[in-house]
Amino acid sequence: MRIARLTLSDRASAGVYQDLSGPEIERVLSEAGISDIEWIRHLMPDDRPEIETLLRKLCDEDQCDLILTTGGTGPSLRDNTPEATKAVLDREIPGFGEAMRMRSFEAVPTAILSRSTAGTRGRSLILNLPGNPKAIGECLPMLIPAINEAIRHLRE
Repeated sequence: MRIARLTLSDRASAGVYQDLSGPEIERVLSEAGISDIEWIRHLMPDDRPEIETLLRKLCDEDQCDLILTTGGTGPSLRDNTPEATKAVLDREIPGFGEAMRMRSFEAVPTAILSRSTAGTRGRSLILNLPGNPKAIGECLPMLIPAINEAIRHLRE
């Protein structure tokens, strides 16, 4: 399975702090028993045109089964990930974002500010995860059954 993980953070890409979210994605999937993964890793600023270009490439040229983004889903002016994602999707699957907001809201009432979304482009599933490693650890495991099912349908 070819999986891309994109950490979208102005500060992490500038070296202000270390990217902990991308490695957390890999940890969660590894602990879930998902193996035989070819990882494609990117760390870049939250720049909408660049994100859109990379998402198109990962789907159309690299033919990734799954693209997991982390970061850029909040309400600040520099948070562009959902808009970049929606611009490249063929079909949106809002249930992923809804489930993450419901799960996170139990612990952090401000989680409803997240604008995470998901959808498909061709045979690729794109999913926006939170930028916080702890939130990834709480949300991603519960999404794995739906991710697997979506990928199965996309391969038909």
